[in-house]
Order: sequence, then structure tokens, then C-alpha cells
Amino acid sequence: MKALLLSAYDAASHRVWRENLYAMLPQISWTTLTLPPRYFAWRVRGNSLSWAFKHRSELTEHHDFLLCTSMTDLSALRGFVPSLGQLPTIVYCHENQFAYPENPQGPRVNPVEPQMLSLYTALCADRLVFNSEWNRSSFLQGASALLRKLPDEVPDGLPERLGRSVVLPVPLDASLWQPRSTPAEAEVLSIVWNHRWEFDKGPALLLAIVDALIQQRVRFRLHLLGQRFRQAPPEFGALQARLAHWHVETGIRAGHIGCVDEQSAYRQLLAASDVVLSTALHDFQGLSLQEASALGCAALAPSRLVYPEYLAPAHLYQGTGTVSEQAASAAARLQEWAGRKAAGLPLPLADMRACHPETLRSGYQQLIQGLFSPPAAP
Repeated sequence: MKALLLSAYDAASHRVWRENLYAMLPQISWTTLTLPPRYFAWRVRGNSLSWAFKHRSELTEHHDFLLCTSMTDLSALRGFVPSLGQLPTIVYCHENQFAYPENPQGPRVNPVEPQMLSLYTALCADRLVFNSEWNRSSFLQGASALLRKLPDEVPDGLPERLGRSVVLPVPLDASLWQPRSTPAEAEVLSIVWNHRWEFDKGPALLLAIVDALIQQRVRFRLHLLGQRFRQAPPEFGALQARLAHWHVETGIRAGHIGCVDEQSAYRQLLAASDVVLSTALHDFQGLSLQEASALGCAALAPSRLVYPEYLAPAHLYQGTGTVSEQAASAAARLQEWAGRKAAGLPLPLADMRACHPETLRSGYQQLIQGLFSPPAAP
């Protein structure tokens, strides 16, 4: 079977999805077109133009089905390349623009254009797939609210049509599951924060948690990982200053600061740490937290977004209220876990086998096979 895969904004999580898909479904011959994850507004609006006039030969080869991300401008691409309209099509949603938080310190962005584009693309799908129920429900709620605001001539039944969708997480790399030894230094809790250095990953909350841990004299080390950009929220500068002073004061060896580009080194760092922490305001699956959990870190995340779908209450801190209230809840859990480690007791581990390729393979196979099954009777 031959498939055409289009990743219109090929960010890290999108690469993980398609690369693990290739490994999970090796019987499929994949033709893949990707576009780099930059210039967001142009990328989501212009991907149909770029592909239709620069890669027409790949688009018009023989394929049995099309699999594209929700950032693909599919309705326009089908207009430019009509033969694509004949291909059975799966649209995969890693995220949605309806639930993206507004940056209070950034320029005001009108989200309607990318929201409408993703709505059109979703309506083109023969099968619509989301990576989590949180993603699915927030997309449906946002799309329904947007449709209610439109002035007239809005077709009936669009939310119901979109509701005929399924949830299939991004599969993790099977090699993440491997035995590991207990991290050394019983008196120091090693914490990993491994997210993009952007406002939607909650740096203000992270700073408040670090301040609470320092105030409570919890002996900890923080590895501040993740992708950095030219401009980062000011909290990251404050964080580095706090941590530098903390390590001088306590003599605790400093953690790693910045992105670890080499995969084996990154995984070794995760496997040698105790806790993976999320402070996100925006996360539709939480791949970085899941990967660290599969490698043996105890996950700690806010009780909102996608996290309650796969984390037990023991791994959740208060995700509502003021920043200081949320930070106090997270710091209390970390203080408890530092005590457990010092006493030689294990930390609670989250089970990530629901995202193992062996668990997900049949779901993806059934999804693809369903494209070629006769439609169910009305």
C-alpha cells in the first residue's frame, strides 16, 4: 500500500509522530512532504501554494490514501491538484488553534484565519483523528462557538459531522522502555523541565515553583531543557539567576541549561533524573513528559489540559487558582517526593504503555483499513 503523508508545519511532535508511524507500519510505502516549522501565519496559509506548484509530481503519483496534518490547507490544495480529491483522506490533529492561550506580553494575533483553515481541512477528511480527547473536545467546542458567530448561511450539522472522529495518540519510540537504576545522590531531587522556552509552557508558574522550593529548603536540582529561541520570556532569565544563587549557596551541582541536541545524551539525562515537571498552559498530548515518564521519571503536571486523561491523581497538582496557589501545590508534592527519595523509597511512576507502538498499532491499522470499507448504513 502506498501513502502520501503531508506535514505542513513539521514541528518536533509532528516529526515524532510520522517517524514512529513509519516504524510502526513498515508495510506501507510512504511518500512524505514536509515544510519547516517557522513563519506560522504564512506556513498554514501558504502550504497549499508551496506544494501544488513546487511538488506537483509527488502529489500526482499513484497513492492509495492521503494522511495529512490539520495544518495542511487541504481544501485549497485539492483545488490546485484536483486528483487529490479522489484519494481517501485521514486528517490528523496534533493540536488546535481554538485552545491556544493568548500571550499577554506579545502582539495581539487574530486566530480566526488558522481556525477556519483547520475547520475546512477537518471537513475534507474521510477520517478525522485527534491525539487526545482534550484536543478533540476543545476543537469541537471552539469550532461550534466560531460557527455560531458567523452571520448567515452556515450549514446545519457541521459540529455533528466533526464529532464523528476518533482519538489515537502519537506513538512513542519503543526503545524508551528499558530498565534503569535509581538516580544517585539520595539527598538531592533531580527535576527535569523539558519544554519549549515560550510563554505557553508556563515559565511564570515554573519560576514560582522554584521560588517555593528554595523557600522550603528542598534540596533539588533543575535541568532546564527544551528548545530556545532568540527571544524568550523574561522569567527564564530570572530562573537562571535564582538557580545560580541556589547552587552557590547549597553546593548542589547545577543542572543542565538549554537544549540537548544529541538524542542519546538527552535520554541519558532523563533516565538519570527523578521527576519530569510540566507547567504548561497549552499541551494536547505532552510528548516530552510522556517520553521522560517512559524512561522512568515520576511525572508531575497540573490537573488540567490533557494530563488527567493518562495521569493518576498522585501525579497531578492543583491546576487552577492563582499562580502562587498552583506553585504551592506543586512544591508540596515535590517536597514529599524529595523526602521519599532521601528515605530510599521509590517515587510513583506513570504507566505510558497506552502510547507504546505495540498498543497503538492495531488502532492505526483499523483506521487505515476503514478508509476502504463500505460506508455504514444511515
